[in-house]
Amino acid sequence: MNFKYDIIVVGAGHAGCEAAVAAANLGSRTLLITMDMNKIAQMSCNPAVGGIAKGQIVREIDALGGQIGIVSDKTAIQFRMLNRSKGPAMWSPRVQSDRMKFSCTWREIIENTPNLDMWQDTVTELLFDNKTVTGVKTRMGVTFTTKAVILTNGTFLNGLIHIGTVQIGGGRIAEPASFGMTEQLRDLGFRTDRMKTGTPVRIDARSVDFSLLEEQKGDTDFHQFSYLPHVRRTLKERSCWIAFTSEKVHEALREGLNDSPLYNGQIQSIGPRYCPSIETKIVTFSGKTSHQLFLEPEGETTNEYYLNGFSSSLPLQTQLKALQSIPAFRDVHIFRPGYAIEYDFFDPTQLHATLETKTVKNLFFAGQINGTTGYEEAAGQGIIAGINAHINCHGGDPFVLLRDEAYIGVLIDDLITKGVDEPYRMFTSRAEYRILLRQDNADERLTKKASQLGLASNERVELLTKKEEKVEEIIDFVRNFSIKADRINPFLERIGTSPLKQGMKLLELLTRPHIDLELMAQDVAPLKELLETIGERREEIIESADIKIKYSGYIKRERMMADKITRLEEIRIKDKFNYNNIQSLSTEARQKLTKINPETIAQAGRIPGVSPNDISVLLVLMGR
Repeated sequence: MNFKYDIIVVGAGHAGCEAAVAAANLGSRTLLITMDMNKIAQMSCNPAVGGIAKGQIVREIDALGGQIGIVSDKTAIQFRMLNRSKGPAMWSPRVQSDRMKFSCTWREIIENTPNLDMWQDTVTELLFDNKTVTGVKTRMGVTFTTKAVILTNGTFLNGLIHIGTVQIGGGRIAEPASFGMTEQLRDLGFRTDRMKTGTPVRIDARSVDFSLLEEQKGDTDFHQFSYLPHVRRTLKERSCWIAFTSEKVHEALREGLNDSPLYNGQIQSIGPRYCPSIETKIVTFSGKTSHQLFLEPEGETTNEYYLNGFSSSLPLQTQLKALQSIPAFRDVHIFRPGYAIEYDFFDPTQLHATLETKTVKNLFFAGQINGTTGYEEAAGQGIIAGINAHINCHGGDPFVLLRDEAYIGVLIDDLITKGVDEPYRMFTSRAEYRILLRQDNADERLTKKASQLGLASNERVELLTKKEEKVEEIIDFVRNFSIKADRINPFLERIGTSPLKQGMKLLELLTRPHIDLELMAQDVAPLKELLETIGERREEIIESADIKIKYSGYIKRERMMADKITRLEEIRIKDKFNYNNIQSLSTEARQKLTKINPETIAQAGRIPGVSPNDISVLLVLMGR
């Protein structure tokens, strides 16, 4: 048994798994410590990956050489591309996963990753030497020494579960909480607080009348999470189902509010605004008579279903009575009620952009410990922490993604610059450059960076190179191919779009909203011949070319805006000022800048309470 490692990752959730595999694949001798090796990457809440903006994060992780996209594709029982009615900047992939197979597939990856060991135990104490982490101690009394530690504790730090007035200590239902580490870190000066999240009831499908529900099937086209073409969805597809609450349901819920931990003072911590419990919905939106619910399967063959939209900490009998007021669930049998859980998190403004803590060297935080919610946000932080922990151990420049490079960059910058006053959830609206940060081009944005690190395989780089060459070949063809009006007008009239008055380049015609490359190829033989030469990944390449053609003006304009801001990212100000002594700054700016100690002028400008005038003062002091 080895007791000395380069990197120790504490917690085998979605952040911990990505962190451990990334660090090990980069060459660090890595240990992943988890309470239960049978619950690797457990899907604690809904059995799904992706969604609005979250799907973009998963594609970015895959482009960096991470694993969640591969696991999601292999264990998917339904795939949908959300927001297809909007522009491609808003398209977001999502899969419904087989919960058990998801965990098993992750464990198989971990067990077959060189340089990566596992240990089943609970970490109770961190070891330090002059504000540098040096190891961990476990409940079994084992000491492991290390160069770096990544904490990915999820909801386990002093976790407390609430079901009505019943309180159960735990990080998840039937799993014990972790004690001691919060107190130790607080004694070192770390700022900590409590957050609350929750999960819905689990329902036995045999007790549901599906004839009273609306079926929601998945997509069957080429889209998936991983850019690797050999990764495919092979499991049996299963539908999700849509139900609605009613006034009768709401009345049953109101009857139990006096025993709700959220409203009787039992829970004092910060809860999610964007994924509220059903009792919060009926209070906040008291004038709304109905809320949409999604009944989602937990696996390929199981009868267990998850009721998305019905998260609750109300008493068991209240939850059951409300469910039975929905016609499809009148005879419902449940496997377990919904519950709320409170847990400790740490103010993420105490972190560098690498996710290393400012207080302790070589100590990294990733996932819900930073105040985020969601598997995808956790996994994105995990891979960045794993990369930077390896760099700290073996040398190299810090790996930081900027806001115009990835949603992961937006996520981390928001956390370390603004902090959190509720569980952080990613949305496309949080990204000011979302036309640049599309789900289709994550490989173009990030795979070369991952290759330079040594994290992306040669296969990934070759796939990207071929894709870029084919896309450019298509764009170059339509840019130079002229079409005459009398030649193309019969086709245009047939598809219901206005005819041309004169000839033009094919590129200009393809900017029309209802014309794409595949449609145009039906009437332009040279284009059809070119598209037929693509071969593997044909649909993906054609879609990428279509997007670049139609949105080229928007993409160029946003790129110019991003480049202007990037110049401010290059003006480094960390540790250059004693902000308290700069009287020309506002009082709030002095306080916020002292607390955050931003790396650059651009980051300073994103701190709430720092005005454009304050930034002008700093630029003058920098001689700019």
